[in-house]
Order: sequence, then structure tokens, then C-alpha cells
Amino acid sequence: MDIIFWLIAFTIAITVHEASHAWMADKLGDPTARLMGRLSLNPLVHYDPVGTTLLLVMVFLHSPFPFGWAKPVQFDPYNLKNPRRDSALISLAGPVSNIIMATIAALIVRIIPMSPLSLLFETIIVLNVVLALFNLVPIHPLDGGKIFIGLLPEKDAREADYFLQRYGMFILFFLIFPWGNGGSPLFMVLGPAINFILSILLPGSSLI
Repeated sequence: MDIIFWLIAFTIAITVHEASHAWMADKLGDPTARLMGRLSLNPLVHYDPVGTTLLLVMVFLHSPFPFGWAKPVQFDPYNLKNPRRDSALISLAGPVSNIIMATIAALIVRIIPMSPLSLLFETIIVLNVVLALFNLVPIHPLDGGKIFIGLLPEKDAREADYFLQRYGMFILFFLIFPWGNGGSPLFMVLGPAINFILSILLPGSSLI
């Protein structure tokens, strides 16, 4: 049942995340994602044959560092009034939606704390919080990369965007994987923030 709950929680978290990107893009004037069918809570339309399968397999194998991705939501910046700002808002919509989902699940756990499905909702809380904070890391190709670029002055934004487009993935892999017995540098930094939010949404819980 634990494996089933984790798989359900991952499916919900990723689907809500990607659909929120599509929703925000549509609200800001770009119909590209909607026309591609991405404005949907059907998880199949967000499934990436490589990234999502990799993630599900790693979860099934109880990997301590599950890694993968859903199919990226595409948008056309030429349809946006303020491309740099609106791109940041589209990117921010994903992590915000995960925090909202975690909050809703936390309210359900408080209302029906002894439900047989409590473990499912607790898993949904944990995964949505982790996904939200992980995606806020200011490195491409994560959402935080576009958010970071959107906050910079135009000249600095161009230079930073060029650098992150070239080296962001290498930096991300370097930070994700553990260094010796010291654990992952990225999650050593994110751990306290994740635990702080979980202590609010799920008192008595500690992930990292």
C-alpha cells in the first residue's frame, strides 16, 4: 500500500503542477498549452515517456533520491504582454499549486485524522512540499530558473539566462547527488525549509 500511495501522490503532484503552468499561461494570453491539451488534470497528457517513467521506477525501487520529470508545458513568449515577467509567473504557478494542494491535504488530515486514507494524504503533503521547494531552486531547467531571471534587471537577466541555459543542468546534477556520506548538498539546504513547512502542515512530521 505504501508504494501505491507514493505513486498516487506523485501522479497528483505532477499533474497539478503541470496543469497550473498551462492555466497561468492561458490566463496571461498564450493559448499554446491549452491548444496542446495541457490544461487538463488527466495525468496521461503530462506523461513524459522517459522522465516520468524514470521517476516512477525510482519510487517503486525505494530510491533515496528519486529523480524524473513530467512533459514540460510549452508556451510562446511572443503571446505574452511582458515575456520575462509573465514567464516567471507561469513558472511560479507550478510550485504555488503544489503548496495549495499540500494545504488542502493537511486540512483533510485534520478533519479525518483516523481515516484509513490518512497515510495517502500525508504522502500527498510531503511530496507536494518537496516538489514545490525543489522547483524553486533558481537553476534551469527548474521553475526557479525562470523566476530568478524574471526578477533580474534586463541586462543581468540576459547574461544569467545564457549561463544557466548552458550550465544549469550540470550544476543541478552536481547538487542533487550525494557527496560521500554527507548526503545531497541540495537537500541539505532544502531540508530545514521542507521540515519547517511540514511542521506547520503536518505537526510531528520530519522528512529530512
